[in-house]
Amino acid sequence: MKIKHSKYKNTGLLFELLVRQITADTLNGGESPSLNILKKSFAKTELGKEYKLYETLFKTKNLSEGKAEITLNAVLEATRKLNRSALRREKYNLIKEIQQHYNVNEFFKHQVPNYKGYAAFYKLTEIYNSDKLSETDQIINNKITILESLTERPISPKKVKQDLVEEFAKYDKDLRVLTYKVMLEKFNEKYEGLSEDQKQILKEYITAVDSTPSLREFYNKKVNILKASLKAESKNIKDKATKIKITEVAKLLVELDKAEKIGDDNLVDLLQYYELVKEIQVANGQI
Repeated sequence: MKIKHSKYKNTGLLFELLVRQITADTLNGGESPSLNILKKSFAKTELGKEYKLYETLFKTKNLSEGKAEITLNAVLEATRKLNRSALRREKYNLIKEIQQHYNVNEFFKHQVPNYKGYAAFYKLTEIYNSDKLSETDQIINNKITILESLTERPISPKKVKQDLVEEFAKYDKDLRVLTYKVMLEKFNEKYEGLSEDQKQILKEYITAVDSTPSLREFYNKKVNILKASLKAESKNIKDKATKIKITEVAKLLVELDKAEKIGDDNLVDLLQYYELVKEIQVANGQI
């Protein structure tokens, strides 16, 4: 699942836009409805609590990578303690009140510094408070945006990805099993039913969590099984060009040595090769 940013639901942006609207109204010589809206919406409310988390992130600068990671994780954990239903209701009422006093399109035209950072934190907040599986790349990219804001220097994507793996490794067994079931459901939706071999690969990969020697051994074993399967199935193919292509594809399957780590690409490779074997078997009338 990919989370989309919504400026109408982004608490940090809504606060900053109201502040800018107060300035604009004051410069125009009139009273500002935004002042009362701001006080009403952010004083002793869930919106106010959530804005404090935005403030913690985006008013903190020049941290080390370690402190930045700790800060971001602590803030994300704090979002889980907010009342989500109350937040949704308060955001709905806030937008409704803004609409009563302003042209919404004009209101949202104000420029807000670090818009990208606010959007990144909104998406991470939605991801961390959802029971749906989200894309790993989206989590990594949004974390990088915020960590670079906190440290004021570039952050390595590999480091963030490794931190995600370590974070997952801390989950208890029940949560790992739940995550596996969710991922299995997603794959079933995409491929209209995984084979038993594909399910085994996915289960092994998820429960192992890290690139352990046993996981590498499992991967290499599957590589050899797949190569043997492709070789056997190619014998039943009459078209010479297709047979040559399958032989060449099989050569791309290579065991990992002890120094190599297993990543997402390796998992996808195994799943796709098993899908290829299944398609060949269907073409040969074996399934």
